[in-house]
Amino acid sequence: MITVEEAEKIILEQATDYGAEIVPFELALGRVLAENIKADRDLPPFNRVTMDGVAINFEAIENGISTFRIRATQAAGDEPVDIDEYTECVEIMTGAMLPGSTDTVIRYEDLEMRAGLATLVTNSIRQGQNIHYKGKDKKQDDLVAEIGSVVTPAIISLIASVGESELRVKKLPRVVILSSGNELVDVDQAPGPFQIRKSNNYTVKAVLKQHGLDADLLHLPDEEQVIIQQLKTCLENYDVILLSGGVSMGKFDYIPRALKGLHINQLFHKVTQRPGKPFWFGKHENGKLVFAFPGNPVATFMCLHRYFLPWLHASLGAKEKPQLRAVLSNRVSFNFPLKYFLQVKLHYNEYCQLMADPVEGNGSGDFANLADTDAFMELPLDRNEFKRGEAFKIYTF
Repeated sequence: MITVEEAEKIILEQATDYGAEIVPFELALGRVLAENIKADRDLPPFNRVTMDGVAINFEAIENGISTFRIRATQAAGDEPVDIDEYTECVEIMTGAMLPGSTDTVIRYEDLEMRAGLATLVTNSIRQGQNIHYKGKDKKQDDLVAEIGSVVTPAIISLIASVGESELRVKKLPRVVILSSGNELVDVDQAPGPFQIRKSNNYTVKAVLKQHGLDADLLHLPDEEQVIIQQLKTCLENYDVILLSGGVSMGKFDYIPRALKGLHINQLFHKVTQRPGKPFWFGKHENGKLVFAFPGNPVATFMCLHRYFLPWLHASLGAKEKPQLRAVLSNRVSFNFPLKYFLQVKLHYNEYCQLMADPVEGNGSGDFANLADTDAFMELPLDRNEFKRGEAFKIYTF
């Protein structure tokens, strides 16, 4: 057996660059940028009005003028209308370009509008108020999003604003999720008294979907020759195989032997952790990777978040995020010589500390418990007692 840290190191050493592709920007959500995006002009591109009201020259206020004749009304998108005298103003709408002869916008709430005149009803007017100045956010050719950024809705907005209709993003690996075992039946089937419905594969697929990756699903029966043939086909058509089940010590766990027979080099088998101790990881001579997770649902779920997602992010060149930690809200004991991934429910206390409430489950088969938790807390290998108030790493899901 190897440690969690050793397993993580081995897996990250196999991070692979799958190249880049061009996609329409509106389909790029969740993808990782493979190019820098620059502003094609200043943002905002002009002095932009941020309140409905009137635009004036502040010198009028300094000269004691409080009533202004409305010269014109200017909507967003209209050509600016200049004033000729300090006693004039332009009635102007949010988003409009500020006329060059004005430098201050007074909102409607601070005015009395009557008979073509706008009269101040407040003394608190500041020069330059209610204006979003040209280039205040970004200057032309400034970076608005850089290589390695995950495309978020906010980045989509920026990309659209600089006219990038297509984006170069990192290619995703082709992934297939394999479930295994004759005890599993399809979701729409009624299981016998000795069977259960498939769920692990759908869980893994849903998690990957959250990260922009659409994986295929296949099922392996407990028949060695069928397993070998299907694994061989997968190695020809996919970059990564994610297996759930069939890697323990059972009489019908043919998968490790099949993987070896297909020239997939075992990089490790078994990790000093709970859940997920039988985790198997290997690499084919053609570079394809196999993550073979234990079949228990909680073990599969934990290994996916602790190992596969970090590998995926490293392969895509995504910017590293700070490691999250939370404070244990209650004492926990764990007497096994394994690193324990404790299921926890997260919340913030009155001091804005991120707290983790331990949620005791019924082992790695208790997948129903996952719906009541937010994260796994990684508790150190060399201890059995973990005190309230101590902070440890967490992996949210």
